[in-house]
Amino acid sequence: MVVKPEWLRVKAPQWQRVGSVKELLRDLNLNTVCEEASCPNIGECFHEGTATFLMMGPACTRACPYCDIDFAKKPLPLDATEPQRLAEAVVRMRLNHVVITSVNRDDLPDGGASQFVATIEAVRARSPQTTIEVLIPDLCGNWQALDQILAASPEVLNHNTETVPRLYRRVRPQGNYQRSLELLQRVRDRAPWIYSKSGIMVGLGETPEEVAAVMADLRQVGCDILTIGQYLQPSPKHLPVQAFIPPEQFAAWRQLGESMGFLQVVSSPLTRSSYHAEQVRALMQQYPRQRPATKNLG
Repeated sequence: MVVKPEWLRVKAPQWQRVGSVKELLRDLNLNTVCEEASCPNIGECFHEGTATFLMMGPACTRACPYCDIDFAKKPLPLDATEPQRLAEAVVRMRLNHVVITSVNRDDLPDGGASQFVATIEAVRARSPQTTIEVLIPDLCGNWQALDQILAASPEVLNHNTETVPRLYRRVRPQGNYQRSLELLQRVRDRAPWIYSKSGIMVGLGETPEEVAAVMADLRQVGCDILTIGQYLQPSPKHLPVQAFIPPEQFAAWRQLGESMGFLQVVSSPLTRSSYHAEQVRALMQQYPRQRPATKNLG
């Protein structure tokens, strides 16, 4: 059994608050990536009344060997009531900032873009003061589908790079590093008012120099926000951890990213894509961007 270092041990959550969030999610028949992907921060986030909602699942059409979300070659059809149920959860939880992600839906022509749009619109209608962050898949390179999401103008669009190019075949076999970079470049070119974000996990055999190279690539395509966190093996059937990266290295990457010009770098062993995502509201006040009156991307 692999023994985690001291810096990866998390405080026991206050289960009364965690339980109340779980009850709300069950009542509305919603999934969260916090639960489905076995996030180590579930106690802290649920205690604070925050969650990252997982749409179009709970099963995914890709079987990435690092991910704890279930695989299904033919997942269930989309639920037309899901956007409204998610918006209701935002209202009940009184969220100032919501993160909405999804499983990969390669079985759908638009990769699920229309469900993202419907959910953004539903949240805006029910809770207009809530800022919205979407964490989207690569949509198989369907850029018309991406334009649909951009036209809905979430405040933040996140697409994770996940790992360094050398490890893609082993870690993310159905992904494509250049396609992910192109997606982020298109966010910057097509909707410069949206804050773009990406994340990588470390401890899978990459070198510090390779991480720095990915960071440089992300800045080259105008990525604003970066998260870096330690990969943790969800079960014996998943990819093993190659190394536990010490906090000092995460601090060095944060300093490097800030020197590169990222607006925000969240880098620590327990960092995940949406960990403390609500802090983006302060970033938006510090670096305001004006949305145009018309959002036609045609």
